[in-house]
Amino acid sequence: MTLKLSQKQIGQRIAELRRTKGLSQEDLAKKIKISRPSLAQIELGNRSVDILELQKLSQVLRFSLDDFMSKDFSASQELNIKEEKKSKPVEDRISVPELQVDKFKNVLLYILERCAGKPNVGETVLYKLLYFSDFNNYEIYEEHLTGASYRKLPYGPVPQKFDAVINQMINDGQLQRVKTKYHGYPQTRYLPLKKADLTELRASEKEIIDSVIEQMSDWSAAAISNYSHKDMPWLASKEGEEINYELAFYRDAPFSVRNYGDEIEEQ
Repeated sequence: MTLKLSQKQIGQRIAELRRTKGLSQEDLAKKIKISRPSLAQIELGNRSVDILELQKLSQVLRFSLDDFMSKDFSASQELNIKEEKKSKPVEDRISVPELQVDKFKNVLLYILERCAGKPNVGETVLYKLLYFSDFNNYEIYEEHLTGASYRKLPYGPVPQKFDAVINQMINDGQLQRVKTKYHGYPQTRYLPLKKADLTELRASEKEIIDSVIEQMSDWSAAAISNYSHKDMPWLASKEGEEINYELAFYRDAPFSVRNYGDEIEEQ
């Protein structure tokens, strides 16, 4: 029995088939000649699939269109999965972040140059400004800005190795740590003692950081933390685990910073 499927149902079935076949989003996108972000939007149900794309998908993932559109469709049945150990599916991440220490320091110094004088910008707000700068840059350009890894903790995403970098910068006379109170609550603040080396940043990267600062640097710690908790990379991650940068491609408004509708697909 066939039925009319919604975009979301089609996307879910394609994602299930892809994972069962052990393919990453990048692998499948290349095989059917579309961009990886476009495939991510298809799987999320935010982009429709035309008949030619569906035919290519059926050839690559080896499913029949009749079965795919049926009510009782199952990816495991379609692929005749046998009861045997299979290799672990390839993860969707196409590049593992690797911290670029000097660049991270200069991004931090630049943010502090512009924001350290604001009484709300303590450690919590600083974490989120770094997080959104990194993840917004990755969503738009598919490249890491600082290469920092972020972990999902109760008050929002936190950059790993932050304390080690900060202590090194303090010892080198680049930063000063200040313990104070803001609205009666303890607050850790950082004051820059030297200017950022902007030659470490591309103009496009500086634009990303500037846009994050303009949007969020006046928010309270509670407001920016609550906002980060609604971002898809945070929502889709498990407590205490590292947040996968690839999840930025699953963002919806108002978090998404890339215009997928106007994207020119790879031919």
